[in-house]
Formats: sequence, C-alpha cells, structure tokens
Amino acid sequence: MNLHLHPELLQRLASAHALGTLRGGARRRFEQIARQRPEVRAAVLAWQARVAGLTELQAPLTPDPAVWLRIQNLVAADRERAALARQRAAPPAATTGWWGRLGFWRGATGAATLAAVLGGWVAVGVQQQGDARIAQLQTELQTQVASQKRIEYVAVLSDAQGQARGPEILVTFDAQHQRLTLQRVGGYQEASDKSLQLWALPPDGKPRSLGVLGEAPLLQLATAAEAVQAVPALAISLEPKGGVPGEGGPTGPVLFSGSLIRSLNL
Repeated sequence: MNLHLHPELLQRLASAHALGTLRGGARRRFEQIARQRPEVRAAVLAWQARVAGLTELQAPLTPDPAVWLRIQNLVAADRERAALARQRAAPPAATTGWWGRLGFWRGATGAATLAAVLGGWVAVGVQQQGDARIAQLQTELQTQVASQKRIEYVAVLSDAQGQARGPEILVTFDAQHQRLTLQRVGGYQEASDKSLQLWALPPDGKPRSLGVLGEAPLLQLATAAEAVQAVPALAISLEPKGGVPGEGGPTGPVLFSGSLIRSLNL
C-alpha cells in the first residue's frame, strides 16, 4: 500500500509506532516502508519527537501494587518448581520422614499451581490497566497535537551523495508561526571551525540561504512562508564557521539534501 496516498492512515500508524502499540509483523512491515519512503520516515520522526515531549510533561508513575504481587507469585512458583525438579532428580531417600512422604510433595505442587494461577489473574489485571493507560496517553497526545502548531511542510534530508543510510536531519515548517524546526537524527556533528548552512533549492534560480545551523540537536529558524512555499527541495552544506553570504550560494560540499513535501496532516 502507498501510505503517502493515505495521510490519515499514515498518521495513525506513525503514532502507534511511536507509542509502541504497533507490534509484530505490522511494525516490521511499517519500518520497512519507512526505510524506503522519506515521507513515511518523516512522519515517524515527527511523532517520536511529539511523544518524547509528552513524556517530559507526565508526572512520574508509581507501579501498581498488583505488579509486585505478580512478580512475587511468579518467583515463588519458580522456586517451588525448581525444588520439585531437584527432588525428582535426587536418589530415593531411605527414610520415612515427612520430607519423604508423597502427600507433602503433592501439596507443594498444588501450592505452586495455585500461585501460578493467581499470577495469571494478576497479569490479566495488569495488562488491562496497561491498555487503559496507553489509551489515555493516546487521547492526551491527540489533544495536545490538535492544540499545537500545524506543520505544513516536512523534509528528511539525508546523505546527498547517495551513500548508505547514515545521519539525517528532519525539517518541518510551521507557516502559522513562520518557523523552521530542524532535528538532527543520527548524531552528526561538524568540526568546531565549521558550520552547517541550510539552503532552499528553487526550481529555477540560485540556491537561497535559509540560515546557519547551531550545534544543538534541535533548533529553530525564523523563516518567511514565501521562502519555503513552491520550493521543491532543501540542502545543507558545510561552510566556514558562521556560514557564507546567501547570495553567492554554497561554497562547501553539500552533505544533506531531500525533497520538501507539503503535508497538512502532520
């Protein structure tokens, strides 16, 4: 399926992937598509950034007492099973004491079985609580996103030379606030005497500088909407410290580039 043709489905899958509720074969298939489609990868990175910001706002949660009860029951059951296994493996004892009576070990086995059953009941309760918490987080996240800025353009800038996938830079543009947001993914860091400079690549004409990037992994640039609209691609070059004048175009090597995609549903 071409997910980029179904933006609502893409956003649902990307949010589920970020929250960890997309699992198994569906998660593996979605990650495979993300590696092949830059707009899918951009949606994943955007939702991961949103979820990371949401977790910072959440108060610390204390585990439910049922979690510890389940752990204790499972540990006790494992100990009982291990003791029974050792007893069966040991040679028969030539004594008729209480420890050699079959009834005692039958009772121990019953206790282990009961503990395992109780642990299963507790596990079901914990799972239900976990599902309810995930649903609550999804609702809170959707509410938070609905009240935040609307990202109208997105780009994933990757190796401009077409080498194996390495560091990337996620770019989003909020036309309402006239702001570009750039997030480094993969840990790329320029030398201390160099700067990264962002360029708009219009379909006809010279590259236009959109600003010089700082060294922080997440940064924002004030940018007019007309500087981004109708621009099909962006690029990042490596320049001397502080960047170069925008009218002359890049003077250093272009390290990252990618298409700028209009996406009102992010």
